Amino acid sequence: MDKMKSTYEVMLGLAAEMVWDEALRKRRCDILYREIDTALAIGDEEAFRNLTDELKSLA
Repeated sequence: MDKMKSTYEVMLGLAAEMVWDEALRKRRCDILYREIDTALAIGDEEAFRNLTDELKSLA
């Protein structure tokens, strides 16, 4: 019974970590989209390229 409990706790921890990682990824993507819009608005090509490269690496 203890082995089942510890296995369940590990699986629950992994599931929580997956949810957390996805939330962080989504938040970073949202920030990147806003920064990309700003870079386009001010005509900053270098920032645009750097930000879109980072966004591509997250997708």
